[in-house]
Amino acid sequence: MRVVTFGYQTWGHRTLQALLDSTHEVVLVVTHPRSEHAYERIWNDSVAELAEAHGVPVLLRNRPDDDELMARLKEAEPDLIVANNWRTWIPPEIFALPRHGTLNVHDSLLPAYAGFSPLIWALINGEREVGVTAHMMNEELDAGDIVVQRAVPVGPQDTATDLFHRTVDLIGPIVTEALDLIDSGTAVFAPQDRSKASFFHKRSVEDGNIDWTWPAEDIERLIRAQSDPYPNAFTYYKGERIRVTKASVSQGIYGGTPGRVFIREGDGVVIVAGAEARRGRDHGLVIERVRTEDGADLPATEVFRAMGGYLTRHP
Repeated sequence: MRVVTFGYQTWGHRTLQALLDSTHEVVLVVTHPRSEHAYERIWNDSVAELAEAHGVPVLLRNRPDDDELMARLKEAEPDLIVANNWRTWIPPEIFALPRHGTLNVHDSLLPAYAGFSPLIWALINGEREVGVTAHMMNEELDAGDIVVQRAVPVGPQDTATDLFHRTVDLIGPIVTEALDLIDSGTAVFAPQDRSKASFFHKRSVEDGNIDWTWPAEDIERLIRAQSDPYPNAFTYYKGERIRVTKASVSQGIYGGTPGRVFIREGDGVVIVAGAEARRGRDHGLVIERVRTEDGADLPATEVFRAMGGYLTRHP
């Protein structure tokens, strides 16, 4: 088949590499220009550089909405478009252009976690599995029929970084399998159960601002979901922002006001957490390591030397 790909960052790079390694012909690559967005400066292997190294024509676009792009797509005469981590809506005049339509590769177990940053949101929400789905594109974002889907388990200590590496390794095999099924006419197109669908927005740095009224278990997952190289979860102490890089749920039950720097436990310092903390029925969060604004990585006991005071969402 003649294939065009729309892709960006490492997800798009892995997709393009799988296409280049396949028996299919990549005739055009469309990708975004590099971005300074905090979440787009990481996992940013260049799709454009990979395409150029293999002599594949490249178009840089923020949105697929201009006449030149449409003309180039028609000239390419693709049998299939493959998209992965394309950051804007692709209109019907593009996704329906090839005779086989457009295959989108999304790093969640659709229909859950459509949209953006699915691994991070899934980890925050305590999902037991994450994965990758190859599905046909239609007019609703991440809602088309599923061709191939693979899952991996989420362990109790896994970070978003761990899950990224596990799921990104699924992309190549999934793309290869999906294209072979489509090309051979043996693909089974499974409709998504839209009653189970969820859609999440793109994350920003502010989404890592710790809310101490959350249960400690939820905050601990947020911290693992914001593991390096992601922008870390953060809070404010005595007017200064500190990033929390390692934490655990306390062994003891601690009551009081959420955000209170309370007591040492083990290798860290307990922070009171939970909307019902005043009733003394909840665990606290044990902060073990922090990163200051000057980049110093420190044990929490060196930052919280005296008990008392509060961690807050604002300076």
